[in-house]
Amino acid sequence: MSDHAVCLEEVTRTYGRGATEVAALRQVSFAFPRGSFTAVMGPSGSGKSTLLQCASGLDRPDSGAVRIGGQDIARFGENELAVLRRDRVGVIFQAFNLVPSLTAWQNVILPSRLARRRPDPSHVRELLHRVGLAGREGHRPAQLSGGQQQRVAIARALLGRPQVLFADEPTGALDRRTGHEVLALLREAADAFGQTVVMVTHDPEAAARAHTVLFLTDGQIVDVLDRPSAGRREASRWRSRRGRSSWRWWSG
Repeated sequence: MSDHAVCLEEVTRTYGRGATEVAALRQVSFAFPRGSFTAVMGPSGSGKSTLLQCASGLDRPDSGAVRIGGQDIARFGENELAVLRRDRVGVIFQAFNLVPSLTAWQNVILPSRLARRRPDPSHVRELLHRVGLAGREGHRPAQLSGGQQQRVAIARALLGRPQVLFADEPTGALDRRTGHEVLALLREAADAFGQTVVMVTHDPEAAARAHTVLFLTDGQIVDVLDRPSAGRREASRWRSRRGRSSWRWWSG
């Protein structure tokens, strides 16, 4: 079995045609090791979200392969992709995608119920507590703030302990304390449970919690930074290699 949970092989994704054509990804190749936590950073329009969508099966590349567990999911049909996302892949969306008529608890356990699994109530309770929703289990989305809805989406994605967890700006709507707790959960998912976490973020402090940081510009990986929490010395090396214009969005 490969040591890599997700492999992108010369993935290209283009939107529009003719004068409006935009290459969001340009022959991107990268392998995400099992049990790793990778942050993907870059300026707006660099291809970060497109990379996440193609890697998770939410979008199809124009060319290249996306392999999860050795299978090229770019060739999967819609039913196969639905099973993949139900059983092996978790996604934390920016848009939350909660069911308005269900409570926070019911939204968290919904994917498990659809898969005909019975989640452990104590595990559900612990997750809701750790994302700061203790006492809010019975509230519906309309009764929760945007940040609280984001926490429900995060707990839902974590509940099934998927092999691969994709997160699109998971701390963007959270206060600092809750954001730190969520990042600790994502790091724990990789370190303690062997899950592979791929997180898109604009926040260098969030990226510093990851094992590796990918930097994208104009649809291409321009650098890889290992152990970003090692300190400013590593960040300075990035600045010296890529110049101040690239450093601006890393240093905030």
